[in-house]
Amino acid sequence: MRERHLYAEPYRVKMVERIKQKSFDERKKLISEAHYNIFNLRAEDVYIDLLTDSGTSAMSANQWSGLMIGDESYAGCANYFNLQQAVKDIIGYNFVVPTHQGRAAENILMSMFLKEGQTVPGNMHFDTTEGHIRMRRSSPLNLVIDEGLDTAFDHPFKGNINLGRLEELLKNSMGKIPMLIMTVTCNSNGGQPVSMDNIRSAYELTRKYKVPMFIDAARFAENCYFIKQRDPAYSGKSIRHIAREMFSYADGCTMSAKKDALVNIGGFLAFKDNEEWYEKAVQIQICYEGFRTYGGLAGRDLEAVARGLYEGTEEDYLEDRIGQVHYLGQKLIKMGVPLQIPLGGHGIFIDVTKFLPDMPRAELPGQALVKELYLEAGIRAIELGTCAFGYRCPETGNEVYPPQELLRLAIPRRVYSDRHMDIVAQALSAIAGRKDKIRGLKMVYQAEIMRHFTARFEPI
Repeated sequence: MRERHLYAEPYRVKMVERIKQKSFDERKKLISEAHYNIFNLRAEDVYIDLLTDSGTSAMSANQWSGLMIGDESYAGCANYFNLQQAVKDIIGYNFVVPTHQGRAAENILMSMFLKEGQTVPGNMHFDTTEGHIRMRRSSPLNLVIDEGLDTAFDHPFKGNINLGRLEELLKNSMGKIPMLIMTVTCNSNGGQPVSMDNIRSAYELTRKYKVPMFIDAARFAENCYFIKQRDPAYSGKSIRHIAREMFSYADGCTMSAKKDALVNIGGFLAFKDNEEWYEKAVQIQICYEGFRTYGGLAGRDLEAVARGLYEGTEEDYLEDRIGQVHYLGQKLIKMGVPLQIPLGGHGIFIDVTKFLPDMPRAELPGQALVKELYLEAGIRAIELGTCAFGYRCPETGNEVYPPQELLRLAIPRRVYSDRHMDIVAQALSAIAGRKDKIRGLKMVYQAEIMRHFTARFEPI
């Protein structure tokens, strides 16, 4: 990756949106009224919004022009066929089931394959994937390599799955493993990429044990960029060439197009060559999403996804997008903020157990740091730790803690400038100077599944 000062952004700005920073007293009142859950804040009360990179991209003039040719016919709209062609060109799959977003695609996939009491392995599932599995009274199982859970260990592909553990599971759990899900890049541990060799080897194992393998492709283009940057065998290959090979080592994929397809809404489920699976998926799609050629989306949105898939795989765009993430990350590393390294693709992940070493997990240090970042500068981030991935054991009632306690700063695509990133770095520097005074939180309400979206907290 080139040094960021050697090139300019591969776009120019045609429209801007006003943002305004609330005063400290206003922020203190607002976060209290939100029960200290950042999801409950109004967007207008946030200065720099790093809650998620999902659906928050700035679309291009090409995508906006595509909205104007939306074919809103109920069946057979032209935009569906444009999406179908884009998926064929970039991913190489023949059958596409559009959905309103990625979790809807997951819902269809789980409805097709998953039964109560089964186990769904993956390198590291994200929250909606885990939620869909648990709702069906089954178990998600993360098999990411040990290096992927050590934030200080420098490994080029920390999203890799542990192949030895995977084969042992497949060998000893015949009939209880409905599928393998490989998430690229691996969001839960820092937007960490998965190597081509690891994806290929995992696919060979699933074929050996006759278990289908699916890719969670929300950030596939970023994963391909890292393969090109970090694997010498692919340094001379194009992003689309790498993508075609990567997807060839799976039976299908789900995608939230709200990430690497650069749109505000949309997703799909796709199968490589299994028409029987496709027809079964369409039956479920029609019940919950809509007809096979629109799947819960307007024709104009389908067109934006189709065009975004091409734009999201352009190398100069990826260099700039990932370059901005690394720009912020390098600033924080120089300040001594403990991060997941090497830096990932879509955001910065702070190791909260090292940033707040004296705060016990029971006091929700990740959520406490989210609160402090909003109080300091009106910045909205998200905790990916005890609240997001922990859960209350139904048998014992005890809290089960996840292996990591992280704070994610997810950077929207083509939205903020490097000066916004400077403000984020300044805010974290200020918090680091008073971190011994940060108070923890206690959870006073939680839902059974995916509790972090609606939980309510109080200061300890």
